[in-house]
Amino acid sequence: QVQLVESGGGLVQAGGSLRLSCVVSGRISTINTMAWYRQPPGKQRELVASITNDGTTNYASSVKGRFTISRDNAKNTVMMQMNSLEPEDTAVYYCNADIRVLFRRGQYWGQGTQVTVSS
Repeated sequence: QVQLVESGGGLVQAGGSLRLSCVVSGRISTINTMAWYRQPPGKQRELVASITNDGTTNYASSVKGRFTISRDNAKNTVMMQMNSLEPEDTAVYYCNADIRVLFRRGQYWGQGTQVTVSS
């Protein structure tokens, strides 16, 4: 069974920083693209950043230059450093991974971690 477990959320003042981590565990064959999504209160879930297994990254325009996504393939981990946080970044952040388990491939999600930025 595949599990994604996030950590690193919390409460921070505007201008501060947080670092999110997500560890993937289970009987995994391959982890392809890994990503962070977020869902602000009352809004739809949106893509924040993604990283392919060869390190190609993609960012939402709202976080470009402030957030940095990275991964450690040896540890099946994806991280996101969030700097210069703004109240608009307040959301539940979800880890997502495109994973192949033997001959099946699918999208897997973490349980979410709350990030709250106070003004």
